[in-house]
Amino acid sequence: MAQHQAQPLHFSGSGSEYFRLWIVNVCLSIATLGIYSAWAKVRRNQYFYRHTRLAGAGFDYHGDPKAILKGRLVAFALFAAYTAASSFAPTAAAFILILIVTLAPWLLVRSLRFRLHNTSYRGLRFAFRGRIGPAYLVFLLWPLLAGLSLGLLWPFAQQRMAAYTRNNSAYGGAEFRFSAGAGAYYGIYLMTLMLGVVLFAGLMVLTSVLGSNGWFAVEEGQLTAMSLLLAALGTYLGLLLFAYPYVTARLQNLVWGSTTLGGHRFVANLSAYQLLGLMLSNVVLVVLTLGLYKPFADIRLARYRIEHLQVLVEGSMDDFVAGLQAGASAAGDEMAEMFDFDIAL
Repeated sequence: MAQHQAQPLHFSGSGSEYFRLWIVNVCLSIATLGIYSAWAKVRRNQYFYRHTRLAGAGFDYHGDPKAILKGRLVAFALFAAYTAASSFAPTAAAFILILIVTLAPWLLVRSLRFRLHNTSYRGLRFAFRGRIGPAYLVFLLWPLLAGLSLGLLWPFAQQRMAAYTRNNSAYGGAEFRFSAGAGAYYGIYLMTLMLGVVLFAGLMVLTSVLGSNGWFAVEEGQLTAMSLLLAALGTYLGLLLFAYPYVTARLQNLVWGSTTLGGHRFVANLSAYQLLGLMLSNVVLVVLTLGLYKPFADIRLARYRIEHLQVLVEGSMDDFVAGLQAGASAAGDEMAEMFDFDIAL
């Protein structure tokens, strides 16, 4: 059996350093009515990519701001046309909405191709090779069925999206593979549901006891309704506060733990409690500083998520990358013009 050597990822970004880049991006985006935001995205991605290192080497981002701007103009035109038509021409608005929904999977595939093609590690680029047809099943049909099932099919839809994106991604000539089934996703959401049920039951008991001891100025016949209302509100707030970091941590651990690249494996070990503390402190500090802490919050969150991921390398990373580089075709650069469209924010 091949030996695997753990290679953790490191992030060297600095909050004070990134703040200077962030404030310039914000000011120029405002001054240009949003046009500079495409260049701001490139600068931001380059900063985070270049400060992320694996086995002594950093990643890089090569996106063309004009391509990002073109994608955003297309998206803005579609939504502006829908907004304008919805005010005076409902039929036209419905047609435009259908057009947007119909184009969405195609646009998402183009965006995935753009992002991965413009990401590199040790001079070798990533790639996305997903076909358009399956994308309509993954990004349109399954989310629609999940909505019609009142969310019951959402874990399955999420698993299909992860499998599609990972199984069609590659680094040089090495392909990623994804092995998690829908059952693992259902397990995460089922645990979240159980936590909600326990929280609701506990709040019901608590409010009933408090009400029986005269804590609420309501008549006895209204006590049950008051308890139900307070328990439902408390459960909603509790899940809003605690479920997001729990689901985020569990999903990142699941997705990376089920991903391989050739003979290499990935391990993520995020803690829901640590992520909750990080997110809460970030929100408080951003509010207290009227938003000026946001770049520092972005750095803290990126560092936590990146440095809780490691690659279990089979053999030598140097030999692996060198082998891929030797087999790389010059066609990669010639194909670059095909990936000239991005709709991501």
